[in-house]
Amino acid sequence: MFGLGSFGIVLFVVVVLLLSGIKVLPEYERAVIFRLGRLVPHRGPGVIYVIPLIERMVRIDMRTITMDIPPQDVITRDNVSVKVNAVLYFRVIDPSKATVEIENYLFATSQLAQTTLRSVCGQAELDDLLAEREKINSHLQEILDAQTDPWGIKVSLVEVKHIDLPQEMQRAIARQAEAERERRAKVINAEGELQAAQKLADASGIIERHPVALQLRYLQTLSEVAAENNSTTLFPVPIDLLAPFVAGAKKAS
Repeated sequence: MFGLGSFGIVLFVVVVLLLSGIKVLPEYERAVIFRLGRLVPHRGPGVIYVIPLIERMVRIDMRTITMDIPPQDVITRDNVSVKVNAVLYFRVIDPSKATVEIENYLFATSQLAQTTLRSVCGQAELDDLLAEREKINSHLQEILDAQTDPWGIKVSLVEVKHIDLPQEMQRAIARQAEAERERRAKVINAEGELQAAQKLADASGIIERHPVALQLRYLQTLSEVAAENNSTTLFPVPIDLLAPFVAGAKKAS
């Protein structure tokens, strides 16, 4: 009787142990399997079986990971001290490499992103850092993707989020922008004066060839002034305007 009971307990333990090897992985996870310490092809998603006491499973998330890169103290090529932070998007494309080739791929990727951000931003001048962010982002992505490829990681995007400038540099940039706006305003004003002078020169040439045009313009101006009923305007009449009428009267006489 004692032997039968012991056999039942052993059988129950064996059944539970065998059933414990059944694992269910969601679509975004893979299982990296080590069989007696040796790597075998990863499994999943769905229902998989891990041999108890012989195989060990490591779950790897295959989704895109968003990682914030903390602000880094950077000295640009033109010796300006700034703080730069960024955001990194990457995902695991080879779960076996991400488990075997690197101890902690999340920590390693974060440290590599920080050092690369300092290095790339330190090689650029402040104006390029502010105006050419797309170029900086692309350069960062290329470097990080090449460095993390042996780990089975794909860096899809790097974006510089914020560049914190010292107060003195902010005031200097504001003065520079104000001076640039004033320069543009003076250039636009000068171009307007030049165009106006050219139009006046063209108009004077036309009036010189056709003197009657001056009289017509004079009468038009007089008509416009007379349209205002709330004031009395004294408008001198030039003698030249009456010359045609005087000449006509003499001929008639």
